[in-house]
Amino acid sequence: MTTGAVMFVLDTVLLLLAWPLAITIALHEAGRPLLGNTMPGFGLELLYPASTIVLLYALGMYRRDAILEPRKALGRVPLVVALGALSGLALNRIIPAALPGLPRPTNEALLFTAAVGGFLSSGVAARIAFLGLRRHRLLRPHLLILGAGTRAWDLAWMLHNEGRSLSYDMTFVHDPGFGPIDPRLADDPSVTIVNLNASLLGEAQRIGASEIVVAPDERRGMDLEGLLACKTAGYPVEQYLTFVEREIRRVDIKRIEISWVLYSEGFRFNMFDRALKRLLDISASLAILTVTAPFLLAAMVAVVADDGFPILYRQTRVTRGGRHFQIMKLRTMRRDAEAAGAVWAANKDPRITKVGNFLRRTRLDELPQLFNVLRGEMSLVGPRPERPQFVEQLAEALPLYNQRHMVKAGLTGWAQVNYPYGASIDDARSKLSYDLYYVKNFSVIFDLLVLLQTIRVVLWPSGVR
Repeated sequence: MTTGAVMFVLDTVLLLLAWPLAITIALHEAGRPLLGNTMPGFGLELLYPASTIVLLYALGMYRRDAILEPRKALGRVPLVVALGALSGLALNRIIPAALPGLPRPTNEALLFTAAVGGFLSSGVAARIAFLGLRRHRLLRPHLLILGAGTRAWDLAWMLHNEGRSLSYDMTFVHDPGFGPIDPRLADDPSVTIVNLNASLLGEAQRIGASEIVVAPDERRGMDLEGLLACKTAGYPVEQYLTFVEREIRRVDIKRIEISWVLYSEGFRFNMFDRALKRLLDISASLAILTVTAPFLLAAMVAVVADDGFPILYRQTRVTRGGRHFQIMKLRTMRRDAEAAGAVWAANKDPRITKVGNFLRRTRLDELPQLFNVLRGEMSLVGPRPERPQFVEQLAEALPLYNQRHMVKAGLTGWAQVNYPYGASIDDARSKLSYDLYYVKNFSVIFDLLVLLQTIRVVLWPSGVR
């Protein structure tokens, strides 16, 4: 079980335990009934813990960085709890209003107070409990890694820095036929490397492996019968690229193989999924535009006051199937920003206006792209659209770059919620690893999860240019 999943279970259990206790205490203090006579125990009050759980996920409380830095996570708990309580309060008003025959809980102030107090306590308690579990075997998968070369070192580095678990017990099984041992592994006193003298199954049993990862630099002459014996004995066996994709949640561009892309699962798009995605795009875009219309109008006035007209910035970008379209954004740069031609954005770009800097940090400049979504040129979730001239450069430099155009370009995306803003070939390579993961594992549920995580990016912007 991953660390994020363990943290989610702790939060859910403690929230559900804390909620009735918090209501009971609040009732005792108030000295009056919580619910109206027509709806005793109906359950709409459960929207409070449900909203809080959703926001804990949306605001990144189950991400590796938040779990690794408990002080930062504890500092964010009060904000998440407050937003969750406000969301629960809003839903308890909106749902009965939309369904007139449905009564709602009375004593809303009492419910709100109980939610804030109870969930703040449970959120802090869950993270303190997690600190006590960090060294438990449940949170330390024991991997038997076949090979100890460069590929194995890359795997160890990625797991250490990006893995879904905070730590891994890794045993490297090496054979001279796999190629030389990587010196970075050989010189690390914490690394265990054993020679494949006995059976692979015996080694897996000796260390109590939870999984076997096949990662030799040279695979010819590999003991396939030994791997089959491990698999039939109940030990999961994963190829290097498949394991990386699952554990790091991106595709390893550095070592990607066309044969793996060809034979592995994914890259499937049926009409039903596309129809659901389009329905989500239209309904969510209209809802967002309705809520943000006053902010959009105020931002448009600010652009004119700061640097005159035009208000909108239109630029040719590439979307699904390599088609070109005109993307719309609020103008954040000077009118002569690209008089000398297209260039990558830079850190602290001097071409950005004062108002433009604020619009970028708050993401308000992106709102006009919702009209691109409504017109079917973009989707809410997908790879960010690039300019045609940059697409040509990147397609020549990066393998499988054009495969990101199997879906529509997105307003937000898996790369955007996992990687800070970048404007270079190296940044494009890193973002492509996330874009390919999204395209390969496309689903409407995945879109919803990305949209939820976008809330974190908006509230705590990182690397915006």
